Amino acid sequence: MSGDLRVCFFGDSFVQGIGDPDYRGWVGRVLAVTGPDVTAFNLGVRRDTSDDVVRRYRQELDARTVADADNRLVVSFGSNDAIEENGRVRVELSRCVDNLAGMIAESRDRQLSMLVVGPPPVLDAGAAHLERTMKIAAEMAALCAVDDVPFVDITAALAADPAWIAEVTAGDGAHPGRGGYERLTALVLDAGWRAWLGGRAGRPAAR
Repeated sequence: MSGDLRVCFFGDSFVQGIGDPDYRGWVGRVLAVTGPDVTAFNLGVRRDTSDDVVRRYRQELDARTVADADNRLVVSFGSNDAIEENGRVRVELSRCVDNLAGMIAESRDRQLSMLVVGPPPVLDAGAAHLERTMKIAAEMAALCAVDDVPFVDITAALAADPAWIAEVTAGDGAHPGRGGYERLTALVLDAGWRAWLGGRAGRPAAR
């Protein structure tokens, strides 16, 4: 392997870092403490569901990965899946989990080491949305445990975090500011980010 470490981050507006006055979000903050030896691609798109990510990720991944590199994949979605529009959720729980399962299977076939970050809570969407998001997180965690893929469980912790709540309430009702993204960053780092980067691509990462 060449030592060319590439990490593609796929997901929604939380991956993109919407609301952060520093324009870094959690992805930028994680990378800031990782060091300069990573080529990273933030491919978060606002309002994307798991369906949207699945539709686009292969082409975008192909354009950013190369043979003989240590190619990695970080995925975080589900918050938008659980949003209710016109009396129905945008993406049903079972399909959201199936979408993740398909990405895990494909990443294994392509020998891509994968990390999954759970869906953040959207406070202004109400208690029913939080319940749906918590169910998505639980199903994702169970799937990742079976497939030996690292999973970062963030939903409940952020829903109860004072900085996240205060900043989301003061903002657009969904996205935090600096403090909330710092909290999310800490959860990712504490869950074993460095250990995952230290594992070999295409194999289950250390936990």
